[in-house]
Formats: sequence, C-alpha cells, structure tokens
Amino acid sequence: MDKTKLKSRCYLVILLAVFIAAWQVLADRGMINPLFFSSPKQVLADMAEMFSTGYIMPHIGITLYAAFLGLFYGIVLGTAIALIVGNNRVLAHILEPIFVGIHGLPLLALGPLFVVWFGIGIKSKIFMATISVFFLVFFNIYAGFKDVDIQLIQTLKLMRASKIQLMTKVILPSCIPWLIASLKAGVGAAVLGAIVGEYLGATAGLGWVIQSAGGYYNITRVIACVIVLMVIMFILNAIVSWIDRKALKWRPSINK
Repeated sequence: MDKTKLKSRCYLVILLAVFIAAWQVLADRGMINPLFFSSPKQVLADMAEMFSTGYIMPHIGITLYAAFLGLFYGIVLGTAIALIVGNNRVLAHILEPIFVGIHGLPLLALGPLFVVWFGIGIKSKIFMATISVFFLVFFNIYAGFKDVDIQLIQTLKLMRASKIQLMTKVILPSCIPWLIASLKAGVGAAVLGAIVGEYLGATAGLGWVIQSAGGYYNITRVIACVIVLMVIMFILNAIVSWIDRKALKWRPSINK
C-alpha cells in the first residue's frame, strides 16, 4: 500500500472515530432524540445481540442469495443480449429505445408487478436483482462493443478471419474492461434490487428486517442493519476490486 492510500485510510478512520464520538456525546447529553437517532452504544449492543443469537445470519444469507443469483443472471443475460444486439443493426434499432425506456422506470414502480407475478418468495427478489443488473451490463457491454477498433476488425476480415474468431479474439477481449466495470456497479445494484424486493413483500431478508423494525420505530435495529449492509458492500467491493486488479493487470492505471 502506497503512502497516499495509507494516509487516506488514516483520515477515514479518524473521521469515523470523530463522527461516532460526537454522535455518542450528543446522545448522552440529550441534544439529539434517541428515539430518532439512537446512539453508537445502543447500535453496537443491538448488533452484538443479533449476531450472538444468530438472528441476523439467515436474513443476510437470504439477501445475498437473491443478490448473487440476480448478479449472475444479469451479467450472463446482459452480456449475451448486448453482443447479439451489437451484431444486428436492425435489432439494435428496435431494442435499444425499448431498453432505454424500461431502464428509466423506477424499480419501485415495477416491484408490485414482480410480486404479483412471482409472489413474495425468493423468486421476485432474484428477478428484481436480475433486472437491476441486466441493464447496467447491457449498456456497458453494448458501449464496449461499439468502441472496438473497427480498423482492427477490418484487417482481420481481410485475413479471412471468421465471425467466431473476431468475437473471441477481438470483441470479447475488448469488452472485458466494460464487463469488469459492470461487475463493480452490478454488485451494488443486485443487493439494492434484492433489498427493494424484500421491502415490497417478504418474510425474511435484511430488507424485511429493516422494514419490520421501522414499522415498530426501532431505529436502533434499522441503523444496525444499515451498518451491516455497509460492511457487506465494503467486503463485496474489495472482492470485485481484487478481481479487477487480477483481470486487468495489463492495463496501465493513473492511480498506480
């Protein structure tokens, strides 16, 4: 780790420590209402209780299961359809405006339809996570497809390269950076889709826990679950960043 990154991490830790200390002081002195803001001690105690009793683990597992399946399906479908549409101009003119219109719709507006179609079980959450990831991947891969060096393709065509060779030797490798970018954004989108699905109708999952706690004005539990989600996203982002470094280690970076 270089000095700049280490210094940034130190500043981040200091900033978080100051924020938590100020939050606790304000709560202890009654300057903020614990009913609305809770306190770090209460949140930490609630998190310790949820993990020690094993209450939270099944809910985390359900949310991550829906998110990971949605991420997988979204990446596979988004990549495949982007490559198909990229190879067919007529299909591109037909589907691109349709996908743009659907992508512009709020997920919450479509959520009730998914619940009606798939029920309040895990299927609707997986579908919402898939939809959230699909459009990110599709538009990224489609943009990457159009960004491929046309002169290189024309040169290979003159050398009588087949369509399969063009796809495997030029187009797919050129789209890898776009796919990695999609993966980074898709992880968060998949978790968001699963959480939104649990908000709209569920009997388990982190989204359901947050909604249930909010209904009883248990702000401590809500904040504790939000912190758990933030930690999960931090871990997932670290994993994706590691994959990015390994998959694209040949690519120069201005941050190195």
